Amino acid sequence: QVQLVESGGGLVQTGGSLRLSCVASGRTLSSYALGWFRQAPGKEREFVSGITWSAGKTYYADSVKGRFTISRDNAKNTVYLQMNSLKPEDTAVYYCAARSGVALATMPPLYDVWGQGTQVTVSS
Repeated sequence: QVQLVESGGGLVQTGGSLRLSCVASGRTLSSYALGWFRQAPGKEREFVSGITWSAGKTYYADSVKGRFTISRDNAKNTVYLQMNSLKPEDTAVYYCAARSGVALATMPPLYDVWGQGTQVTVSS
């Protein structure tokens, strides 16, 4: 079973940047797809970005295209989310999630494993 631990959240001003990290342990991720989700107070959890571990195929929600970049480091078993040009509406708890298989998915129930989340707050 894979375990996920996120880090890198914090408080940043509008237009600033943060890089989130998600370290995976327990088994190799070669047959997994990884996703970043976020949940703001009173809102449903939403897909932000995803990457297939083996092929490195990426996908982004329209709301973050051109501002966020997902990447992975095979040697460190880590996936990153570089967030630039942050906006107040990006404020949320950000979660890393993994699903077995090579296909990306945007629906939270399709993911098997979740991290504990890291808070991102963007001040105006």
